[in-house]
Amino acid sequence: MWDWAAGHGPVTGALSATTGALAVATTGAATGMPPHWALAVGAAGAVGHTATGLRDRLAARTLGMRAAVWLAGAGWTAWAMTTGPLTWTALGTLATLGVGIGAAARSTLLHEEARELESLAAADRQVARELSAERRAVAAEWVDRVQRVCGITLTVLAVEMWPTGTGFTIDAELPAGGITYDRIAKESTRLSADARLPHGCTATATQGTHQGRVLIDVTTVNVLAGEIEYPTDYSPLSIHTGLPWGVRTDGREVRAFLREQCALIVGPTGSGKTNFVHDVLASFARARDMLTWVIDLNAGSAGLPWVRPALSASGDGEPVRPGIDWLAASYDEAMLMLDAAVAVGKHRKIAYQDLMAKANTDLLPISERIPQIMVVIDEGAEILASNDPKMRKLAAKILEVIRLLRAMGIRTVLTALGATGSVLGNLMIRREAKTRVCLTGGEVEGMDLSKVFPGTRGLKVTQAPYKGAGFMGTPESPAGLFKAWRIKPNQIADIVHATSVLHPRLDDVSAKAAGTAYARRWDPSRTAWMHDGTTTPGTAPDHHRPTAGPGLNLSAHRRTGTPHPDEDATVQAFMDQIEQQFGTAPEPAPTTPDQPPAAGLNLSALRDEREQGPAWLPSVLETIKAGGADGVKPSAIAEQAGKDRKTVRAALQAAVERGELVYRDNGPHSVYVHPDHA
Repeated sequence: MWDWAAGHGPVTGALSATTGALAVATTGAATGMPPHWALAVGAAGAVGHTATGLRDRLAARTLGMRAAVWLAGAGWTAWAMTTGPLTWTALGTLATLGVGIGAAARSTLLHEEARELESLAAADRQVARELSAERRAVAAEWVDRVQRVCGITLTVLAVEMWPTGTGFTIDAELPAGGITYDRIAKESTRLSADARLPHGCTATATQGTHQGRVLIDVTTVNVLAGEIEYPTDYSPLSIHTGLPWGVRTDGREVRAFLREQCALIVGPTGSGKTNFVHDVLASFARARDMLTWVIDLNAGSAGLPWVRPALSASGDGEPVRPGIDWLAASYDEAMLMLDAAVAVGKHRKIAYQDLMAKANTDLLPISERIPQIMVVIDEGAEILASNDPKMRKLAAKILEVIRLLRAMGIRTVLTALGATGSVLGNLMIRREAKTRVCLTGGEVEGMDLSKVFPGTRGLKVTQAPYKGAGFMGTPESPAGLFKAWRIKPNQIADIVHATSVLHPRLDDVSAKAAGTAYARRWDPSRTAWMHDGTTTPGTAPDHHRPTAGPGLNLSAHRRTGTPHPDEDATVQAFMDQIEQQFGTAPEPAPTTPDQPPAAGLNLSALRDEREQGPAWLPSVLETIKAGGADGVKPSAIAEQAGKDRKTVRAALQAAVERGELVYRDNGPHSVYVHPDHA
């Protein structure tokens, strides 16, 4: 298709000029047009194009070529009108004129392009000269400053201006004589004061490309004071590519690599620690190869915002999975979680030997199929330092997870309220938690940065007096100032919905090792506290406690497995959704037939159901028999019987023990089969 809005090139321009001249000459000769009219039009065109060329600052060669084309075309037209435009002589000269116009246009076009490139190059050279002059001035200024403050004469090799415009980095060579970068690093505060940097800005020295080089990062704009919203990019992440936890003062993301490392987060009340924990959980939720388990003995407040969106999700549309995989808000639940973690880690060591041998590694290859488990323990450092007997048991289990399960992909994130020797005195924490964060909030008491970042000089609490600001150091990135993103409850809900499809499922090997504690982590009896403000975490509401009366108060008569009609239906819908759509663990293995009976009273209240089962069981057995070899899922049986799943499971497992049913274990697709079809 012709682009009529496009300008002419050398070929189309020559064709346009020659065909136009031929048309005018032919029309003029036929109508008796005076030849001088063509000359007048050609002169006007030459003047007009010369004027526009001067305005566009075209080269003299281009101006001359365009004026010559107009005048030559007008002269040929006037001559052809008097002698006849359709003679071979006229047509031959017109063709020759067209070829000349095309060649001249091509030549001038190349000349104009060369002029434009040279003009751009000259502008770039001017900018480079100005930037070079600025860099030379910065280099000279800081050579004098380091000499004045530190007594060291540097040789500056490069000055890199940060793209964010918030500072620059000086790459310098240290003088001979065994001088190291530490001499400059420990004078960070004095250098910042000498440079008259704004509050929140620092001059920090770090190692260069070798031990005789030093990098000095100078922040000139305070980016720590204001809030920085959590990015709206919820794209998938991986533990192998790093997890973003905030931004440095130069605007770069700072990432944590936790495949082999634990993490320690220190922050007093009011420093933004809880918000930062949500930043961490957001990065975990976006990872395709990680599962997050959270222990928060303070009513589970750290993990509840990541569970509530799934708990309150409507049954219509796409199901929503919680942003975390397990939440423990009580001592008992925390012990169940840690016991499951230890069992998973030890079983992985045995079950995945062939996989590790095939990959030629002593580290379990973490992937979407075998995800890493991150156990986030809020105020975990305080648990380790507690003298309470129960907390000491919990601390021993935490240390066991930290000490034994690195290679098997189970790591921890501990938080602490202060950076003191009593809290951080445990050697295991300091040795394993090499990713460390200290949010100061301007708090000085109990914030000894040397306890968090030993060996790092020049860090002072007063450098980060803002909420959400502090210091972060990893094995890949030296300790330095950073700012945590601000994340709000509505955005947490958005992240839970956006990342629901990203969460992996615990591999079958690990799920079986975790056992029923993991498989039933979302049972109503263990999650009622999440929606019932009157229920203490770790205890189940007893809506059917009988009134006092004569005789023994037998728990067998309390119907604890049957939910009250007024019980919040949202929890049951949530459990149905979790089990049917996202079954993450197989049903618990049936009790072996030769298992000895439980010790205690042989209560007659229990004999009928143990020996024959409940009254609704025969109809269920007929349904399972009619289901044939495919069997029937527990959820369908519970729906038919009109009972909750805990009650149905107990009756069906008893039937399995009596030989009336066969349990086919297939993870989320487990079914019960009649013996005739087994």
